[in-house]
Amino acid sequence: MTIAVGDTLPALTIKTNGAKGPEDLNTSDFFKGRKVVLFAVPGAFTPGCSNTHMPGFVINADAILEKADAIACMATNDAFVMDAWQKDQNAEHITMLADGNAEFAKALGLELDATGGGMGIRSKRFALIANDGVVEYIGVDEKGVDKSSAETVLGQL
Repeated sequence: MTIAVGDTLPALTIKTNGAKGPEDLNTSDFFKGRKVVLFAVPGAFTPGCSNTHMPGFVINADAILEKADAIACMATNDAFVMDAWQKDQNAEHITMLADGNAEFAKALGLELDATGGGMGIRSKRFALIANDGVVEYIGVDEKGVDKSSAETVLGQL
């Protein structure tokens, strides 16, 4: 079942890029007590994600952070790739979440089977707004970047 408005985000441990390398991040702790914008991409360094999706959040980070406590980007890549992509995209205001095994994507019901293209299980392209871990908005894009764009999210805040 796909996560919906009013649902609480599942509690899992995924990875983030820390000062000394990959670190565990508990999703319950990360979302607790604050408003977080989370957007997910099928893969770091892929054309749509690097040229369209991430840049919107980098450009609009200040405006989003006026209305939210944090911005996070999740992809089904490892923490090392997410760290390199964060640097490549000048996304220092965005917390990078590495869902390497797609466990969080699966728990949200937002996994994407890209095995036909040799890319394994990925995350669908989506964005959500969670307040204290409870979903207030969710937009899932089957094609393109519309419901999950930074501009759409900003309009929902």
